[in-house]
Amino acid sequence: MIYTVTFNPSLDYIVSVDDFKIGLTNRTSSELLLPGGKGINVSTVLMNLGIESTALGFIAGFTGEEVVRRLEKMGVKNGFIWIDEGFTRINLKLKSIDGMEINGMGPEISEEKVQMLMDKLDTLGEGDVLFLSGSIPASMPDDAYQKIMERLDGRGVRIAVDATKDLLLNVLPYHPFLIKPNNHELGEIFGVELKTRESVVPYAKKLQEKGAVNVLVSMAGEGAVLVAEDGSVYDTPAPKGKLINGVGAGDSMVAGFMAGYMEKQDYKHAFHMGVASGSASAFSENLATKPEIEAVYRQLQEN
Repeated sequence: MIYTVTFNPSLDYIVSVDDFKIGLTNRTSSELLLPGGKGINVSTVLMNLGIESTALGFIAGFTGEEVVRRLEKMGVKNGFIWIDEGFTRINLKLKSIDGMEINGMGPEISEEKVQMLMDKLDTLGEGDVLFLSGSIPASMPDDAYQKIMERLDGRGVRIAVDATKDLLLNVLPYHPFLIKPNNHELGEIFGVELKTRESVVPYAKKLQEKGAVNVLVSMAGEGAVLVAEDGSVYDTPAPKGKLINGVGAGDSMVAGFMAGYMEKQDYKHAFHMGVASGSASAFSENLATKPEIEAVYRQLQEN
């Protein structure tokens, strides 16, 4: 079974406002309401590819109920733990102004609720896949990823981790199957600036030496690089297409890579599926559909 963890999910209110003016009443020209959060994005893309998953994390209030309702309607299984107080956050994303977002806080998560999640994760075993994505809420211990991987160490669970700096470095001793820093995050870890695909390879290998099994590095317009478990290195320039929405592209890449690997156990195929999925989402208004991913995948095969 496949599981995704989103500690702090959201209900994303995505709006466009023509000729936005500060200090005045503005009216939307388009509106969209979607369940959000990095793990939820992974579950959504997997579902678009026809792969079932169970979404784990914490939800609360009427917004949490709506997140679950929408995910279940898509076919994503509900493994969330209910928080009795507060409500799942609402994130406002203003499409008219590039990068304009206002993100909510989310509910307080008690030690008891964290333990309930750990108990659920304790049931995972050989052949299961787990995605750990995104930041950890302030009300939770900042070593949550490390604790999860420590508990699952040696059980045969393939774990993909998409996190930054210390969150990522602290899980490497537990040999995550996949990590996906971008070139800026990778450079920040080692105090260097990485602008070309060739330049990221030695630093990706350093993360392998620290324990990562496969290192997938996204580089936006420069493309992507994979340093694989078997020592092979794959790289590709960015596929051709118009950037429409970068939100969720990294989550889509992780989902696509794991979907590709589970399909054929072939790293080149997994790499191309990851790049195709991430790029297709970047070229789309929302997270990529299967036909959109397949179209970009074909482009990669032709190059």
